[in-house]
Amino acid sequence: MAGNTEPLSPRAKLAVTAGKAAAAVSRAAGRGSGSVIGGRVALRLDPDLLARLARHLDVVLVSATNGKTTTTRLIAEALRASGPVVSNALGANMPAGITSALAGGSDAKYGVIEVDEKYLAGVARDVTPKAIALLNLSRDQLDRAAETRMLAEKWREGLSGSKALIIANADDPLIVWAASGSANVVWVAAGQEWKDDAWSCPSCGGVMQRPGEDWFCGECGFRRPTPSWALSGDHVLDPHGSAWPIKLQLPGRANKANATTSAAVAAAFGVPPQVALERMFSVQAVAGRYDVVTFQQRELRLLLAKNPAGWLETFSLIDPPPTPVIMSVNARGADGTDTSWLWDVDYTRLAGHPIYVLGDRKLDLAVRLEVAGLDFRVCDSLDEAVQLAPPGRIEVIANYTAFQDLRRRVGN
Repeated sequence: MAGNTEPLSPRAKLAVTAGKAAAAVSRAAGRGSGSVIGGRVALRLDPDLLARLARHLDVVLVSATNGKTTTTRLIAEALRASGPVVSNALGANMPAGITSALAGGSDAKYGVIEVDEKYLAGVARDVTPKAIALLNLSRDQLDRAAETRMLAEKWREGLSGSKALIIANADDPLIVWAASGSANVVWVAAGQEWKDDAWSCPSCGGVMQRPGEDWFCGECGFRRPTPSWALSGDHVLDPHGSAWPIKLQLPGRANKANATTSAAVAAAFGVPPQVALERMFSVQAVAGRYDVVTFQQRELRLLLAKNPAGWLETFSLIDPPPTPVIMSVNARGADGTDTSWLWDVDYTRLAGHPIYVLGDRKLDLAVRLEVAGLDFRVCDSLDEAVQLAPPGRIEVIANYTAFQDLRRRVGN
């Protein structure tokens, strides 16, 4: 039962202590939070540590291409209505980072854990989750991630024997395919803005038909399941047909969708939608995303966009022209080194905005914007871009490591 902590073995205690020490050394050396190196050291000393640390917790796993860090944070806030929560809130979502997070939560009742898509099945085996939230699958990190249909198949195989309640997005055919091998699924109509990875049927390869919000395969009959939870405008519709207002400080439709899934997860743990949604209002920013900061006497809003689906959602958030937009793209290990995804993004949506381009791969982005027929300036630094930008709040959009670079520069 959750909350009844069995004492850790001497080996496990040693592993936790050594991991915390390694993390502290890493932090002192200015190398970030230390959670990943701390987890690696701990797992080296006790390979079963993740399973041991999760034993006393009711665990929720959250996985997706986009939105998993935010949804993890929203679920954690909702479940705090019912007891203490431990979570990898800063997004260290591979086994080492997850182990490090759980090592700090000995008094917790719930573990709310974001998991990298490639590791979901393995982490689910280790921690025996009570619930798994699956939000979306789309192209990302083309050099290291499997093609999306293969990833959905791995999820389908890896989760088919799980006793966990799967809370899954009924609007994403790849997610439905991945979840439909499971015995216990709650379907949520959370929407799907980016559809370019879901035009062929994951079941048979046929062409997907998409009349309105519905979808089905005309060849094998694979189709959208009937959802029991749904996002409807600014409300969550629960399985009884009641509408609950969504009040968030986080912007955009995608975050309302994240809140809808989070409310469905919270309800599975006995937290009513009204309570869950009210608690979600307290989340203002997630690991720096959506933060508005002052830099060189200017207001900058920091937005993370890591792949085509994420850029599409981000374009819907930004203030209208002539709001200046700074974009920064890197292609380091954590981003994926292949930048061909830039050609999948519809940058013509930025027409009318003054645009400034930064980052390790600023020239890749510049070529893409040139082809899109946009006016832009290539800059060597954030400082230069801000000085060139016309008055008003500046929207700053960056992919993963570029976002971290920008946060360090603005002191966030």
